[in-house]
Amino acid sequence: MTSTSDSSTQPPDSLTFLVRFSVGYLSRKALPIKRNDAEPLTREDVQFDLLHHIFSDTKPVFTSQAPGTSSNVHFCDLYVNALYHSSKCSKVLKDKMIETPAFAVELAKISLLTNVGRINTTMAFFPEMKTALRTYHPVPSLQKTDGNAQDAPRIKNCLKAALLPSEVKSMPPSTPEEILAKSRARQLPPTSIVNLIFVLANHAAPLAATHFDPPLNFLDIFLPINISSADRAKAFLWLIFHYLEGPDQTNPYDDDYSRENPGKVPWLRRLTDAEMAEENVDTPEEIEWGKSMSAQRNLFLQRLVTSLENEKKAKNAIALSSQRVAESSSHRSRPPRQSYDGPREKPYIHYMPPSDLNPYHKLQVSPLPYQPGWSSSRTPQRPMLQHAWHVVASTDPLADSDEELMDEHVRNDYSKCLGLVRPLALHLRNMPDHRVAVIARLRAGHLLRRRHQSQCSSPELDRIV
Repeated sequence: MTSTSDSSTQPPDSLTFLVRFSVGYLSRKALPIKRNDAEPLTREDVQFDLLHHIFSDTKPVFTSQAPGTSSNVHFCDLYVNALYHSSKCSKVLKDKMIETPAFAVELAKISLLTNVGRINTTMAFFPEMKTALRTYHPVPSLQKTDGNAQDAPRIKNCLKAALLPSEVKSMPPSTPEEILAKSRARQLPPTSIVNLIFVLANHAAPLAATHFDPPLNFLDIFLPINISSADRAKAFLWLIFHYLEGPDQTNPYDDDYSRENPGKVPWLRRLTDAEMAEENVDTPEEIEWGKSMSAQRNLFLQRLVTSLENEKKAKNAIALSSQRVAESSSHRSRPPRQSYDGPREKPYIHYMPPSDLNPYHKLQVSPLPYQPGWSSSRTPQRPMLQHAWHVVASTDPLADSDEELMDEHVRNDYSKCLGLVRPLALHLRNMPDHRVAVIARLRAGHLLRRRHQSQCSSPELDRIV
């Protein structure tokens, strides 16, 4: 352990230490990086030096979790293999990881930030992203290869599916105690490296007093604070070995402080402002590349907005033209009416038939005028029964009615029949055709019944029937 005479190695006063830490960084809600769209993520944002020390460690002390392997591996291989064997890792991504190992390491670094929640699922890392729910951010320090870094939601899905074969059909451990119980029982590995980091991030507050001096916790390792990046990387690797390989095993990342304080991470050296300024410094090439990618993103958004506006205008024009066509078809122009100054004709009055279709209702039957050759009304009339017997006895049924000899009584009967028919014909002349037909049938049927009863016959009756 470093000499206590060095003030930089001594823990500062509690109040001073709390002041050095931004209050926002101590909040889980403020953990994700907040940047505007097209704004690059700097080395300080992603804590590039911390990631470099974690993934450049060469100690092969971790049990391999790749199927079919038994030798120990270092952390970089452990984490990259977990991503590669994830069921949500696409074939294109796997081929790119094998073809370009540097891309695999860059993807693993971004995935680790997503694993702990530093990068949330609203971020994307390719400029052609169109959805309004995410923001594009170039990461110059972690995008030095030509591979597609995907976006945070796809990376998160890949991480969630990075499980051990034994955890695919069963629930993986969800608490630090469950993982420690398995590692103590030498059930190695007790869980996947990705799931372990999820558990440590979710239980950062309860584990703070166990492994850290206040007010630090596990998530503070990935924040831009005044602690050496190398020391934070050692503390992270110490925690990974502690839970994956077991607390009873000799931890290769121990130092004097962790040995004297079992369960505590190695000593975290505080930095001065000048020392902090020397870490996570962006190179000029990275700054220039970030600006160019931001300009490319802005140009893409301008073209996207222009195309969307043109598409909207085209849709509105089509809708407007359709509306005009519909209006023109529904409101066709009519020829103007010709003015007429002469005497107007009488208005046409539509015939309204009486509600009672009875043809005999309110018919005024006038007596027939006197016709020459007819007998006078003073001629004695036969009773109906006597006249009917006379007609039956004196009429030949096979002879035409016009050839029969008619006496005064027959002509008198004819005159009565015609007196009923003539007013009806005059009344029906002004009625619509369909009503005339109905009434004529009714009247003809009535006359037929009377004719059958009285055996009267006349040419006018025959024409009506």
